[in-house]
Amino acid sequence: MEKSKDVKDRLAGYLKELHLPTFRSSYEELAQQAQQEGLSFEQYLLGLAQRECQERRNKRLQRLLQDSRLPLEKSSPSLERKRLPAKVVQQARTLLEGSFVDRRENVLVFGQPGSGKTHLLCVIGQELVRAGRKVLFRKCGLLVQELLAAKRDLKLPRVLEQMAGREALILDDLGYVQQSREEMEVLFLLLAERYERGSVLLTSNLPLGGWEAIFKDAMTTAAAIDRLVHHSVIIELNVPSYRAEQAKKAKQGRTVEPGAAEPGPATAKPQ
Repeated sequence: MEKSKDVKDRLAGYLKELHLPTFRSSYEELAQQAQQEGLSFEQYLLGLAQRECQERRNKRLQRLLQDSRLPLEKSSPSLERKRLPAKVVQQARTLLEGSFVDRRENVLVFGQPGSGKTHLLCVIGQELVRAGRKVLFRKCGLLVQELLAAKRDLKLPRVLEQMAGREALILDDLGYVQQSREEMEVLFLLLAERYERGSVLLTSNLPLGGWEAIFKDAMTTAAAIDRLVHHSVIIELNVPSYRAEQAKKAKQGRTVEPGAAEPGPATAKPQ
């Protein structure tokens, strides 16, 4: 009969060869637990398999979140839903289910700076990642520069092909910084490539009527809008700036400590 140590060494080797790291690190602990609880061999094996699968799902989720480049601080718990109009709350609830990605629908969010556009799309993007979908978040200005550099290096087709593997592409702040015609041409090419092939989620402080300032001519503007609006959900965040509200509260929120005298009218010091 083989010695216990030899059996463990061989088992560890096989589990390593089979790429079962959680099995290898957990089988002794769960074996003791199974013995104490009187579990069957099948129940013990089920517990091991569940732990291995859960650990793999957790690692895959972490990889997807890291690869998405989503700002994780803009999360669901930190989103102040009470600030959102009732219609937007309902739209967001439906979008969080993620089925719009299967239909290759776009999501266009409009509003003034500080209204929460980016935060809302980040919450949706994170939920898509948790459902196992591949998402990419990019500031529009930075992405345009990356596409332009790829075009100059004759690598644009490869970059567009890589982005085609993302089920959802989040473009933040479209039109926030005015770009040149050449820069807008590569952005239009990206939107045209994704039309009915993958969802585009974008934020903009410019209404659709002002997009000619982005794409530089009426024909390109109309073509871009047509591709984005067709099969889309449009969200209008007509709410005050969150940052402005916080600044106002901070200014007005000076409280008097218990026992301290209420501030009275200022008096002039003797000359």
